[in-house]
Amino acid sequence: MNLKQALATKKPLLGTFIKTPHFHNTEVLAHTNLDVLCLDAEHAPFDRADLDTCVLAAKSKQKPVIIRIPDSENATILNALDLGADGVVIPHVLNAEHAKRIVKKCFYGPDGRGYAGSTRFAGYTTHKLPDNLAANKNETCVIAQIEDLEAIDDIDAICQVEGIDCIFIGRMDLTVALQQTDPSHPDVIAAVEKVVAATKKYNKNCGMFVGNLAELPLWIKSGVSLFLLGSDHSFLLNGANQLQQSFESSIAKSAE
Repeated sequence: MNLKQALATKKPLLGTFIKTPHFHNTEVLAHTNLDVLCLDAEHAPFDRADLDTCVLAAKSKQKPVIIRIPDSENATILNALDLGADGVVIPHVLNAEHAKRIVKKCFYGPDGRGYAGSTRFAGYTTHKLPDNLAANKNETCVIAQIEDLEAIDDIDAICQVEGIDCIFIGRMDLTVALQQTDPSHPDVIAAVEKVVAATKKYNKNCGMFVGNLAELPLWIKSGVSLFLLGSDHSFLLNGANQLQQSFESSIAKSAE
């Protein structure tokens, strides 16, 4: 089952963000049982060469990998998909018309994704044209990130756009857009709940980042199924902090 098919089942999937451009971190996390890895090219310093090697590192263990791209320009989407990413997370999808344009850019066709048979996606010329067209249609995931007030206002229409595999809630940006500093503020929660309700109404898959893991049962029960939680950076920090705590606890015990 590929990632697009897994998303369609709406069963809970767990992934994480990768913030480090070097392929080692991606390769290490590809050895885990996480369902998907997301290379964060929006907020981390990935260039195309970095994305290329990191996608290859994920593919070395057949780990699904998506890229959160920095914008919705044609070339940006094309580059990510040609490198062989299983899909793209597109930030700041503002309304249904914007979403329709994005979907078109992700798939081959008139005014859509430009075709090249020499890419990793196309097996470096070893895949036939009909196979590439079918793979693009059946395997490419389009994940629209909702994080602006304009998008909240148009969420019903966005959820009805065909070709979007998942509506992903950017809660931190929503928090800032609502002029709040706490992602658990009632106004933020209300906006998140509005998006979740719309995805349920139109049978669209919903995803989100959750900072407070104690909230997970609530959102899973609400029908959210794609969770991108933590990052390679947070794993490093948490691991180092846990080690320090264990070390200090051992010092205290040795002094008893």
